[in-house]
Amino acid sequence: MTELTIYHNPRCSKCRQTLELITSKNLNPKIILYLEEKLSKQELKDLVLKLDISPRDLLRKGESDYKENNLSNPDLGDEELINLMTRFPKLIERPIVVKGDQAIIGRPPKNVLKLI
Repeated sequence: MTELTIYHNPRCSKCRQTLELITSKNLNPKIILYLEEKLSKQELKDLVLKLDISPRDLLRKGESDYKENNLSNPDLGDEELINLMTRFPKLIERPIVVKGDQAIIGRPPKNVLKLI
């Protein structure tokens, strides 16, 4: 069986609910605390590819870092957005669950059932 990985923020209720749902299925995912173990540019690019979304779609638009860095500016390219997400990991939508070459955002948490 392919290992599951969850990009997790323990302070986030959706992350906790998603992790609980995964473990309720007797699965033991690898947990990456992405706010502590900052992601590299390549890791973020890989996640965007596995999620099949654009970097802009991975942004949390309600975060102060989003507003302070004017990330609503449509002229910002994918590379710039990835760079900003590595500097400000709170900008990354969560939780992200990865299985092999596929990933899903656990919002709502039951989304993860499509992957497991």
